[in-house]
Amino acid sequence: MRHEDMHTEFKREFVEEFKNTVIAFANTEGGEIFFGIEDDGNVCGIQNTDDTITKITNSLRDSIHPDITLFTKCEFLTIENKTVIKLSVQKGVSRPYFLASKGIRSAGVFVRQGASTVNASESAILQMIRESSGEKYEDGISPEQNLSFSQSEVHFKSKEVEFNDVQKKSLGMIRTDGSFSNLALLLSDQCPHIIKIAVFQGSTKTLFKDRREFSGSVLKQLEDAFSFLDMYNHLHAEVHGLERIDTPDYPGDAIRETLLNVLVHRDYAMQSPALISIFDDRMEFVSIGGLVSGISYDDILLGISMCRNPRLSNVFYRLQLIEAYGTGIMKMHEGYRDFDVQPKIEVSTHAFKVTLPNVNFEGNKPLAYGTKAVYNSPFKIKDATTEYSAPRQYAQNNANVRHYGFSYSYGADITQYSASRYIPPEEYRENLLMELFSQNESVSRKDVEMTLHTSQANAVLILRKLLEEGKITKTGSGRNVRYMKNNRS
Repeated sequence: MRHEDMHTEFKREFVEEFKNTVIAFANTEGGEIFFGIEDDGNVCGIQNTDDTITKITNSLRDSIHPDITLFTKCEFLTIENKTVIKLSVQKGVSRPYFLASKGIRSAGVFVRQGASTVNASESAILQMIRESSGEKYEDGISPEQNLSFSQSEVHFKSKEVEFNDVQKKSLGMIRTDGSFSNLALLLSDQCPHIIKIAVFQGSTKTLFKDRREFSGSVLKQLEDAFSFLDMYNHLHAEVHGLERIDTPDYPGDAIRETLLNVLVHRDYAMQSPALISIFDDRMEFVSIGGLVSGISYDDILLGISMCRNPRLSNVFYRLQLIEAYGTGIMKMHEGYRDFDVQPKIEVSTHAFKVTLPNVNFEGNKPLAYGTKAVYNSPFKIKDATTEYSAPRQYAQNNANVRHYGFSYSYGADITQYSASRYIPPEEYRENLLMELFSQNESVSRKDVEMTLHTSQANAVLILRKLLEEGKITKTGSGRNVRYMKNNRS
């Protein structure tokens, strides 16, 4: 018998508190309650089954609102020669479900977290109400009707886009009843939502170096916040022969796309500010509002997008701030495609966090290219002061050894070799992939990730580019997708 988890609850016998779990399942992802099983999974059975069934159905009908009975099913099971009652609960369509005696407040609304049933927060309750009503935050009536738009007018004028009353109605800023919508509030000078940026010394939040708050229209916040972040995006210069190469700490497109994501996909129904933290080794962007219901983390990596604020997204699109829906995450990863370090995305129930690593930070630096060095096995450096990559046959046995950007020549002793010829990272990466395709009839995306030591998102981008160039072909679908070298290329 399985253990209690997100979708499973055991009850030794009928207890009134089972209603809390029913509500939690209906408000979350559904689940099953087994009466006649101990918490540890031991089967004890139910003796008076008819009486227990009656108590369960009566409680469901009388104690939970809205009516949950259509989303529940009771049945008898025989497990280890004992009778058990299984109550199946589907995710409801009229959330939030709540105890009639408590009402729609935290004390009466429950959700499932892991194997536990807990009280829902006020923000979670509001989110369920909005999802059930079908009305998005940006379409609701603004609590403030005395709005001005001087800051947004500047942006619309700079892009030669009309910003009169007719346009405001078309965008959804003015509702059919003539009142301003919450979208208008977001674009107004009176917008109550802000962005907070803090700069810290080192890699922890121990010591502040600077802090700023950006308010006003979300368009002004975008401009001001980006300018501030750009000020902390320092250039790192390296000289290779006669050529000077300047590398910013963070790819500009990655900062831009991440900041746009914070503003466009933020859940403005919650009053918490968007938070950006700058450390020596990274930038962290925290946006209120987790993934939009119906979409997963894997979906967004594939470029699938479901807008939380479609009208606001449309405004940004018309102002040429975003090019197309669903490309932001892909562009963010593409900015890091030539670096060892990659952006990190973390999602919780009510928050979305993106971490951009500083590519010039000592612990994050990309591999050095074009420098000659001699090594001794296993990884000891000889006549060189900088640690460079080791040959692939060594690297395959040590995940911490990196091996990009050099060609290798060996001395009489196979344990000694030199790395001298500069190979552009794009060329080196493609050479590795072509070698992979030549040695295998077909490969998977995971094979590409392992070969290049790169992220899933970056592997998707690389494969897409090779497909567009006609160098490889694709067969299968879903988990069975395979890639093969195009012999005609």
